[in-house]
Amino acid sequence: MTACIGVFCGSAHGRSDAYTAAAKQFGRSVAGRGLRVVYGGASVGLMGTIADAVLAEGGEVIGVIPGALVDREIAHRRLTELRVVETMHERKAGMAALADAFVALPGGLGTLEELFEIWTWGQIGLHVKPYGLLNTAGYYDPLIEFLDHAVREGFVRERQRSSLVVASDPDELLDRLTSIG
Repeated sequence: MTACIGVFCGSAHGRSDAYTAAAKQFGRSVAGRGLRVVYGGASVGLMGTIADAVLAEGGEVIGVIPGALVDREIAHRRLTELRVVETMHERKAGMAALADAFVALPGGLGTLEELFEIWTWGQIGLHVKPYGLLNTAGYYDPLIEFLDHAVREGFVRERQRSSLVVASDPDELLDRLTSIG
């Protein structure tokens, strides 16, 4: 079966065109490598941008969306597969089961929550899949600075901190993640 990248990102585009451009490039790169994407199933924001870019290149995209968000997040109806689940917990568990690696692009609270849950699951041994940040236009610089602060203050081990792969270029990030997995 083809490897699958779990993607966490915003249901908005953000204020910089760089976020949308990077999402398109990421989607094209994923499809160009013959990888599949599993994501939150929306047709809007960076979520929709990635799905559309992968599909435009002939790639496969699986969306996983809770029924309560089908209308609110405007479920993408042209995906390879759209799985409608009951809860956010089922969404995250379904994505985690399908993905071989995880990437967070710019996004808000949901993106951060999904990234940190996957990271925590890796820390406690629930999976051994790689995960990373696409740090487009320095979006995650303050978070990276905080994580380094948490290491210095003794709340995060250096081993856990260094397990998060960070790159500003989609191809570099995918290269590094696929070399781990």
